[in-house]
Amino acid sequence: MSAKSMDKYNRWRSKTVGFRVSPEEDALLEAAVSLSGLTKQDYIMRKLTDREVVVMGNPRVFKALKKELEKVLAELERISNASELHPDLLEEIELINKTLYGLKDGAE
Repeated sequence: MSAKSMDKYNRWRSKTVGFRVSPEEDALLEAAVSLSGLTKQDYIMRKLTDREVVVMGNPRVFKALKKELEKVLAELERISNASELHPDLLEEIELINKTLYGLKDGAE
């Protein structure tokens, strides 16, 4: 069992919550977490409690964006027919797009 820890609001985090996901769902979750710049725990807690995930531009977020865009580009180059486009890839492209436009709006 993991040790109890205290969050920034002085709440003890002594409960562990776990759930199973498919490899595809895990890839989407990992991409969303890396693009958010948050820890996986913070990202999941914000989504579960219906709070907004605000992305602050920093080198780690930009590196994650570059990595995700490289994966998307490789997949698009592999695909010769638009009917082969996987729905998960479309979700990932939409997430990258939202992140980029959110960073753009915050910079101005």
